[in-house]
Amino acid sequence: MIQRPRGTRDFLPDEMEFRRNTEIKMREAARRWGYREICTPTFETQDLYTIRSGEGIINEMYTFEDKGGRALALRPEGTAAVLRMYVNEAKALSKPVRWCYLSDCYRYERPQKGRYRQFWQFGAELIGADTAEGDAEAILLADDILHAAGVTYDLHVGHLAPMRAILKDIPEDRKRIIMALLDKKNIGGLEETLDGWRLEELESSLKGLLEVHSTDELFAITGPIPEQERIEAMVGILENEDTAFCQNYGIVRGLDYYTGMVFEGFAENLGAENQIIGGGAYRLAHLFGGEDVGSCGFGIGFDRVMVSLGEVPAPEDTVVAVLYKKDARGYAFSLSRQFREAGFRAEMNLLERGIGAQMKHAAKTARYAVLAGEREMAAGTVTLRNMKAGTQKECSVAEAIRGVSEDWD
Repeated sequence: MIQRPRGTRDFLPDEMEFRRNTEIKMREAARRWGYREICTPTFETQDLYTIRSGEGIINEMYTFEDKGGRALALRPEGTAAVLRMYVNEAKALSKPVRWCYLSDCYRYERPQKGRYRQFWQFGAELIGADTAEGDAEAILLADDILHAAGVTYDLHVGHLAPMRAILKDIPEDRKRIIMALLDKKNIGGLEETLDGWRLEELESSLKGLLEVHSTDELFAITGPIPEQERIEAMVGILENEDTAFCQNYGIVRGLDYYTGMVFEGFAENLGAENQIIGGGAYRLAHLFGGEDVGSCGFGIGFDRVMVSLGEVPAPEDTVVAVLYKKDARGYAFSLSRQFREAGFRAEMNLLERGIGAQMKHAAKTARYAVLAGEREMAAGTVTLRNMKAGTQKECSVAEAIRGVSEDWD
């Protein structure tokens, strides 16, 4: 038996319907903010990803050489391809550009709960709005999308300027060590490392930065910084919108990628891998031959959204089983079409079963059964049976459709 590749999944119909319904809710939330959906290729030139992240990322990607000898890679994330598309196709568009996408991505890493080698990412990019208002919109949009999907989560919002101000005089090699310790929340290791370097004052500032909950507390530690007004404006917009969030200026992941505002979200039911969204302000377009334009955006782990939502609910569609004898086959096809045109799922017997066997099967799969025998065909009627209540009646096709619509019992 051939098995599916490690880190991939098969989705049965109930789960696919749940996923599609969740996608619809997320897309609709983005649409209301003016974000229009785009799609980029599943594979890109390998350079698109290494130009930003370095050659080391190759070990984390699915890469291959095509028949022309070109180095290609399956898409590991969405943003780089979107900005490449912007530079290629849309840099003359009026700004800001508001785009969203739902893409399948591929990374070669160890599979675990909520983390797969083939996964889906719902993302949005706001290109050309390098302002506090743009930062706030990206956060508010993300919050709307996750709530529309039904996710319960904690939102952390920060900015990298305070961290950069505190570390501005630290050599790069030491800065990387500090960042790694902060990212792992290893405060004991941070204290030991900074004590060994005799940087007790830096230790106090960094620990204080991790504990602040307001801009007043923040700037009491950092003193005035050029980005202060923008940070205060962004926080003010979020507070004015009654957004549930906490200020977290200890977010350090992506320090080499993001340029200002950063935010993360952590959801229920995900265990240790509980981050469900990450985003912030960045500048990428110039790496791909475009102008240096400020952007901000985010990526939502769609698979983690589904894990967070929990058990797959039972399908909500009303299923109508059309039962018939061979002599009434044409009439049964006509009835099925009429129920489908009315918006219902109509399923017919395809295995030449007798009426008793058809009824037994319908009891497992359908809410209603419609019997189309020779008598019903001659009269232009049907026998409508409520499979749950066990009641039935003979009526016209129009009455049967109305009865299913009104959930007749």
